[in-house]
Amino acid sequence: MILKKLTYYLFRVFIALFSIIPFRILYVVSDGIFFLVYHLIGYRKKVVLENLEHSFPGKSSSEIREIARKFYHHLADVFIESLKAFTMKEDDVIERYRFVNHEFLDELYRKGRQVLVVAGHYNNWEWAGIASGKQMLHRPVGFYKPLTNKYVDAFVQQTRVQGRSVLASIVHTAATFNTDWGEPAAFYMVGDQSPSSPRLAYWVRFLNQDTATLHGPEKYARVHNLPVVFVYSRKINRGYYEVEFSMLEEHPAETKTGEITGKFMHKLEEVITENPQYYLWSHRRWKLKRD
Repeated sequence: MILKKLTYYLFRVFIALFSIIPFRILYVVSDGIFFLVYHLIGYRKKVVLENLEHSFPGKSSSEIREIARKFYHHLADVFIESLKAFTMKEDDVIERYRFVNHEFLDELYRKGRQVLVVAGHYNNWEWAGIASGKQMLHRPVGFYKPLTNKYVDAFVQQTRVQGRSVLASIVHTAATFNTDWGEPAAFYMVGDQSPSSPRLAYWVRFLNQDTATLHGPEKYARVHNLPVVFVYSRKINRGYYEVEFSMLEEHPAETKTGEITGKFMHKLEEVITENPQYYLWSHRRWKLKRD
């Protein structure tokens, strides 16, 4: 208990330091983190290079290494931006993380329809919870995995969403979808994690590999017949993003098993192929093998 409190206080001091440092200085820090992680430590470099080689077999070794270098530079930026988000005001985040085409979502809101918004680990996904409340009509509900340190976890819940946005524990996912939020909600889920077991997976062809995928987003979309919307952020400059939405499936209850998951992974693959350096290549995405 004492150790957890000490960790919490140290974490708060660390975050407080980030709150007073402007972005232009933080990106100098980011450059230093990139040099340390990529050139000196080589954090998961073997995993990153293997993932890239298997995903893009047509690219040369030099091309693969250039994508890896850009990925690590971007990863350092996302790390800095994620920490800065704890103390950023909602309007400041919105200025840097703009939604550009949510009109069709607003129309669904007016019809009283809730939606399921599914994303991948692409670009900066950390600012969505703060930026959503004022930029869309739906009430944003994001899912997260609770931290073991209850003090840090409470702080995260207070700071990672603002205004109308809500954080919900993945432990209570089913109950969250059954909750009356007082208005149509947009349930945000990240759908490209690797399942804990092949037995729990849908298998799709993704980036030239057999890939185990989670069934959660599709399951809840079909059970509640929630329109499924794909979302991703496009990096305009360091610290500036544009967020785009597209309809994947408006009537999930009418689809076959695996159909929505396949559409999502195909759309994510298109986005990654266009700018591969912004995907989370350090994740052991293909640790499960198909029998």
